[in-house]
Amino acid sequence: IVNMSAMVEQTNTLSGTEGDTSLNLGSITDGANSSGIPKVKFIEDIDDFAASFKPKASAEVLIGAFSELFSKFKAYETNLSNKRLTYQQKLPEIEKTLALVTHLKSKHEEGETITTQYNLCDTVYAKAKLDDSGTVNLWLGANVMLEYTYAEALEYLNAKEVDAKKEYKQVTEDLAFTRNQSITAEVNMSRIYNWDVKKRRDAKAMETAAAGK
Repeated sequence: IVNMSAMVEQTNTLSGTEGDTSLNLGSITDGANSSGIPKVKFIEDIDDFAASFKPKASAEVLIGAFSELFSKFKAYETNLSNKRLTYQQKLPEIEKTLALVTHLKSKHEEGETITTQYNLCDTVYAKAKLDDSGTVNLWLGANVMLEYTYAEALEYLNAKEVDAKKEYKQVTEDLAFTRNQSITAEVNMSRIYNWDVKKRRDAKAMETAAAGK
């Protein structure tokens, strides 16, 4: 799993720099969102930006820095996509379990016997009456199951649902933010490349003009 804090720490010193060019994470980012994900700086004037370093940063150095950051964002984007998928699967399970425990609690309070279809094996079911003791067993994960009263189970599941929805919302927002940063980094690389091509073309044109005099 890719950790964004680790990504930031590793990117504080960017590879591919030449000489003593003072290029680091702070040079190509502008703050971060509430989750600590860096915001990629959009370079308006590439010539001024390159000249802000000592010595002046070359196109290769700038593209290399943004390329490294872009790769880290793509890795983190994959991590967030997987987390989002996990919550998309987890939330319906929590809601389904909540509905079931609510139903069991309601029947228990009404004193009704619950008859259900018990799965004996694949495609084979049998009718069974539940021994309603007012408790239910919940899987907590890692092969751990605990017994709760209906009220305790509902309290636990409601808290889990609230947390899962909150985390799902945050992951969704972070994923959208991360994708936008990847796009900004990619746009910067393209603009720096075009800037370098134009600069080389202009320099060649000047050399040609000087030679013709």
